[in-house]
Amino acid sequence: MNNIEKELIEVCRHFNIGGEFHSYKIFTDGHINTTYLAEFVERGKFRKFLVQGINVHVFKNPKELMENIVGVTDYLRGKISASGGNPKRETLTFLQADNGKYYFYHLGKCWRIYHFIDHSYTINKIEQPIIFERAGKSFGLFQKHLDGYPMDTLHETIKDFHNTPKRIEALEKSVELDTAGRASFVREEIDFVLSRKNDAEIIINLHKEGLIPLRVTHNDTKLNNILFDEKTGDSICVIDLDTIMPGFSLYDFGDSIRFGANTTREDDDNLENVNVSLELFEAFTRGFLSACAKDLTEAEVRHLAFSAKLMTFECGVRFLTDYLDGDVYFKTAYQEHNLVRARNQFKLVSEIENNLTAMNEIVDRIYKEYI
Repeated sequence: MNNIEKELIEVCRHFNIGGEFHSYKIFTDGHINTTYLAEFVERGKFRKFLVQGINVHVFKNPKELMENIVGVTDYLRGKISASGGNPKRETLTFLQADNGKYYFYHLGKCWRIYHFIDHSYTINKIEQPIIFERAGKSFGLFQKHLDGYPMDTLHETIKDFHNTPKRIEALEKSVELDTAGRASFVREEIDFVLSRKNDAEIIINLHKEGLIPLRVTHNDTKLNNILFDEKTGDSICVIDLDTIMPGFSLYDFGDSIRFGANTTREDDDNLENVNVSLELFEAFTRGFLSACAKDLTEAEVRHLAFSAKLMTFECGVRFLTDYLDGDVYFKTAYQEHNLVRARNQFKLVSEIENNLTAMNEIVDRIYKEYI
């Protein structure tokens, strides 16, 4: 028995998992937390759990983190049951430790455990538009089911996570300090950001005017944060809930498009490859609005296409800021990696601007089908 196995057995003991420990394997998909799939045998049946070490350097307050996650998943469980769904497969179920909490400290590490959803899989690359449509439906259902959630119970686990004006302020400070001596080489990129500075305030101002409500937002709506069913191929569950916070539905929609509808990877240095796929945009929009069109405000619907531009813009600003700071936040494979990423995102912003009329027409047409 190795040290990892000993530690997992001891941690699991505090979460009152019945049966005998059988085996484990490491999950490598996540970039923040350390995750193991642990198997137990009870009365001849195998039971699987995800045992996860919470990265407390990123999530400094596990109590607030787990209050968000457990509150939201409990609420989702009720909504899914009421709609005739299967809450055991359509949302995550966390175990309570013997300390009465949903996390446990062992040898200085913070742990949590939740049920593994068997016969499911994740996807990292969109092979067909229907995949993106199904992902859109899952994120749309996430919004629909959580409409009415008591927002005053949610904690902001990462402050100003999607606050675009704050991101621009950080960039301007980095330009001024020029820690890595790179500012003079990226004047074109800096000017690109500053020329679109007013865009950063649009969604926030709509909220101030009462036109866009605060909602429960996932804040990391990549394709691989959806589980798909092995038998049907349908999307069944939204996962990776650590960044659940109060926010705007437009942030989740826009970030999905930024990641999924780019015609190439986000660090492709050949900018001729970068464009927005209207086919994939339409697929995701159809899935999303099929689930939650009636729950969105008019202003939210009118700014769905714009949100793709805004979230792409914000991501590019973050890459450029990190480049100016000497690559201290994002992992990089080579010296210009963050600059390549920033240029890629800014090219995508330009392509979205060029296609914004067509994207708005797609949204309008699909929205009318579902209201």
